[in-house]
Amino acid sequence: MALRFDVLIIGSGLAGQAAALRLAETRQVALVSKRALEDSASSWAQGGIAAVLDNRDSIEAHIRDTITAGALLNDPRATRFVVENGRRAVDWLIEQGVPFTRDEAGYHLAREGGHSARRVIHVADATGLAVQSTLTGKVRRQANITILEQHIAVDLITSHKLGLPDRGCHGAYVLDTASGEVLTVGAQHTVIATGGAGKVYLYTTNPDTSTGDGIAMAWRAGCRVANMEFIQFHPTCLYHPQAKSFLISEAVRGEGGRLLLPDGTRFMPRHDRRAELAPRDVVARAIDFEMKKSGLDCVYLDISHKPAAFLATHFPNILARCLELGIDITCQPIPVVPAAHYTCGGVVTDLRARTNVPGLYVAGEASCTGLHGANRLASNSLLECLVFAEAAANDILEQPAGDLPDLPPWDASRVSDPDEEIVIAHNWYELRRFMWDYVGIVRTTKRLQRAHNRIRLLRREIDDFYSLFRVSHDLIELRNLVVTADLIIRCALRRRESRGLHSSRNYPDTLPYARNTVLKRRL
Repeated sequence: MALRFDVLIIGSGLAGQAAALRLAETRQVALVSKRALEDSASSWAQGGIAAVLDNRDSIEAHIRDTITAGALLNDPRATRFVVENGRRAVDWLIEQGVPFTRDEAGYHLAREGGHSARRVIHVADATGLAVQSTLTGKVRRQANITILEQHIAVDLITSHKLGLPDRGCHGAYVLDTASGEVLTVGAQHTVIATGGAGKVYLYTTNPDTSTGDGIAMAWRAGCRVANMEFIQFHPTCLYHPQAKSFLISEAVRGEGGRLLLPDGTRFMPRHDRRAELAPRDVVARAIDFEMKKSGLDCVYLDISHKPAAFLATHFPNILARCLELGIDITCQPIPVVPAAHYTCGGVVTDLRARTNVPGLYVAGEASCTGLHGANRLASNSLLECLVFAEAAANDILEQPAGDLPDLPPWDASRVSDPDEEIVIAHNWYELRRFMWDYVGIVRTTKRLQRAHNRIRLLRREIDDFYSLFRVSHDLIELRNLVVTADLIIRCALRRRESRGLHSSRNYPDTLPYARNTVLKRRL
């Protein structure tokens, strides 16, 4: 089946829904969601949105904090662009009806690691869920948005694949996972808003949907990809056999939470003068060091010195979830471990969210805008989603209407049903296991080379499987994960220093100059 729209948006998180709502007043929009609209990494964001909303704060301070956290690799123009548009982005969410937490002075602003001021506006400890729920309701009521839930993009349709000279993107092939049919979805403009690639690692705070789909598709389409070596490991993921990927918010440390060894000893002051308020990469490496040094399964985050009423008000979801697992945070410390959390690199875009492939935009975690540099400052991610969703929408609205070329239907005539789907499960586990072991928080050249050798074998096996058998949801994700993992490893091998989130035992020093790692694919 063939469908045509003005704009195709792949991904239903904050960036995708914000772009859809801004476009739908005058454009016909298709919004593709791998699962339900509500199932995205945006929904899992606890802390909030960083923006300069207090007269005691300043644009320059927010920029300075962002660049300090990013280890000076940030693009100054992109950083200023995002920070200066922060208040307007938050005001837009308030206009949509997001119920941000208030206090006697107005909106309550939290302080998180790496921030020099209170500037994180939030909805208790479930900001992403509140924002996503608000926007989802509006998206479902918007007549000009066609929602394709339980659909997953297979690949972009580009001029290169069609044998045309203009190098543009004209939509995507999209699998309806319920029927197994691959749809041809044409559009003059395509926005990738698929999120990051946390599921490339064995342990992650990300939802199961975070499989690097947009990054992999854009790479195959000829987009430049940069800084994929900078994978942020969140320092405090709940450590419990029944807790899958449950994040303990940065705001817990921001409100006075202390990291402890099992004997109750506080260790962060030994690693950084900012102690628990140090940026995430510093805290994650410190925890990793202490765990390896003492052979620990976890460390502990203690906020029990705060009044129980304060914890119930500021961290109701964390309090409730921990209680379900037998942990009362009002009187007990929380067992935590680091876990893959955020992909700081991605598809290279400009300040209008445009890639080097005409007609193709990327917004949110799948992009590399230059904002995050070598390490994302806490709560800058939802801000980036909002600012670049607006930038992409504005650029699209400025473009004149154009004609689409004839798009061929998906060809499944030479494939058959897979005979051994267990291969997918085995390859999935092997990939995530060796990425965790070899390309984790602290890296060595030897481990990276081992990972590179393994990835080449896996890519060949998965590509063969893809060429012979009908596509499925799991196969598409596995194919994208192995491409994304390869990009992470290749970028990590190119960086011969330690900077931000990339810590190398072979190259422990930071070079006096900061340069991006940019990969270009020849088509």
